[in-house]
Amino acid sequence: MTATKIKYQKKTVFYLILILFTVIWIAPVFTLIMLSIKSNKDFYSGISLFAFPSKIAWKNFSNALFKGRLLIYMKNDLIISCLKVPIGILIEALAAFALTRLDDVKHSTGWFVFFLIGMMLPMQIALVPINIIYNRLHLINTYFGLFYVYIGFGISYGILVLRGFFKGIPKEMDEAAYMEGCNKWQTFLYIIFPIAKPAVATLVITDFLATWNEYLLASVIINDNAKKTIPVGLMTFVGEHGTDYGYLCAGVLFSVIPVLVVYLIFQKNFVSGMAGAVKS
Repeated sequence: MTATKIKYQKKTVFYLILILFTVIWIAPVFTLIMLSIKSNKDFYSGISLFAFPSKIAWKNFSNALFKGRLLIYMKNDLIISCLKVPIGILIEALAAFALTRLDDVKHSTGWFVFFLIGMMLPMQIALVPINIIYNRLHLINTYFGLFYVYIGFGISYGILVLRGFFKGIPKEMDEAAYMEGCNKWQTFLYIIFPIAKPAVATLVITDFLATWNEYLLASVIINDNAKKTIPVGLMTFVGEHGTDYGYLCAGVLFSVIPVLVVYLIFQKNFVSGMAGAVKS
C-alpha cells in the first residue's frame, strides 16, 4: 500500500468522523425545529418525530412571543446580560492587569489562588445566605440584585482567562509605553486591553451564554413575572396538568437566537483567545 493511498484513507476517515460529529450536533437542533412546528394534536397522533406535520402550527411562535410573554423575558435577559458582560469583563481585566503587570501588587499568585477559590465553591451553598441578605436589603425582584451576584460568580473564570493571556504579552510593551509618557491606566486601556481582543471575545461569548441561560439564581432572586429571565420564564410554559410541547419548543428556539448572534459576531477570536489563556 502506497503512502499516498494511506494518506487518502486517513483523510477519508477523518472527514467521516467530522460528518458524524456534525450530524450528532445538528440532530437536537433539527429535532427542536420539527417539534416547534407541530400542534399539540400531532404529538398524540403517532406521527414520527422527524416527519413534517400536515399543517405547520405557526401559532406556536406567536403564542410563545405574546401569549407566553417571551418578548418580556427576552428583554429582561438582554438588560441583565448587556450590563453584566461588559462590566464584568472590565472588572476582570483590571484585576488580571494588576496581577500580571503591576510590580507593586504583592503576593499576586496568592491573590490569584484566592480568586480561583470562587470557582470551587458550588453555587447552591450560597442560595440561602443570598436570599436572607437580599430580603433584608430589598433586592429581591430587582435587576441590580441579579446583576450583582452574576458579577460575583463570574469573576473567577474571567480572571483565569485574562490573566493567562496577559502573561503572554511581553513586559517590554509596558516599558515602552511608560517611556512614551503613558501612565498605568493608559497602558491598560490603549496597549494591553486592545491586544487581549481574542481573550475578551472569548469571554463575551462564554459570559453571555452563561448569563443568558442561568436558571438557579434567577429562579431564587426573581419571582415577579414581569422581571423573569428566559430560563425562568420558559418554565411557565410547562402546565400543571399538561404541556404544549410545540409551544414550548418554539419558545426555546427563539431563546437561542441572541446567543447564536453573539457567537457569530465573536467566533473568529474564540479559539485564539482560549489558546492564549491555556498556554500561559
